[in-house]
Amino acid sequence: MTMNAAQRTGWILVWNDEFDGVSVDRSKWDFDLGNGFYDYRVHQWVPGWGNEELQYYTGDPENVQVRDSCLHIRAVKAPLHGCGYTSARLKTKARDGRTLFSKLYGRIEARARVPSGKGLWPAIWMLPVDDRYGGWAASGEIDLMEIVGEQPHEVLNSLHFGSSYPCRSLITTTHRLPGGSTVADWHTYAVEWEPGEVRFYVDEVQTCTYRHWWSCSRLDGTRGVEATSDADLNPWPAPFDQPFYLLMNVAVGGNFPGHPNEHTQFPAELIVDWVRVYDKVGGYGEPGLRGAGVMPWEPGHQSERRVQAEYEHVATSERT
Repeated sequence: MTMNAAQRTGWILVWNDEFDGVSVDRSKWDFDLGNGFYDYRVHQWVPGWGNEELQYYTGDPENVQVRDSCLHIRAVKAPLHGCGYTSARLKTKARDGRTLFSKLYGRIEARARVPSGKGLWPAIWMLPVDDRYGGWAASGEIDLMEIVGEQPHEVLNSLHFGSSYPCRSLITTTHRLPGGSTVADWHTYAVEWEPGEVRFYVDEVQTCTYRHWWSCSRLDGTRGVEATSDADLNPWPAPFDQPFYLLMNVAVGGNFPGHPNEHTQFPAELIVDWVRVYDKVGGYGEPGLRGAGVMPWEPGHQSERRVQAEYEHVATSERT
């Protein structure tokens, strides 16, 4: 990487991976392995990663490679340990709990080519280092890019927040790629995250801005419950006021994209050219007030809100 290639007006590069080596840099990334996780809060195994996903994650070369200055995450149709598919999920938090890299506020961006097809669920996203406000999604989730596999012309930019499962809330914006382009082409996906505001971009086009969310830590046993008043909420701008780490993966199947069909092409590769993280020149101010929106106890509240992108402007902070 030349430094000029990563310069960005108003931002300072603080972390990056250009994938110029011959293997995954294990000082930056670890792998999730298997077909689920152990929830230490309730001492229970959660199969299918909580979404009834069909893949078994590995760190094997068949599923993850670095070559031609790119990272290749490959979902393969191959049985392993009771699963019909294998794939890979990389993250900047080690499986033993160590944080390899995390960020509170900044600009996070990745240039990638993304697979599509029924039942594929590729994503570049972020989770909190610590579940400070409770289990998912009371402590938040930021999705720079995910797609519904059979919609190759559309990119989703999402925030998950609210209460712990099953009372999580979601707002997602669908950005339709212009000019007949698809996610299989090279695109840059980015989020600019500041106190009280999260902005998403695709190829420098600002797809959406979010200023309305909340976090509630109330539980009924181990299950989250909806907030019934301001008194139930964690202080604004929780949960997006804590460090998050990065993840990249290709899931197969699950509640969101459904099962693959006979037309789904395997291997399915998410190819990442680079990942870059920036700090804002001059730092970050205090959060503004929560933006307009409907709270859980107000009429018209929807736990899942899906909107079509309204292009606010083209970013002026072009690379130089």
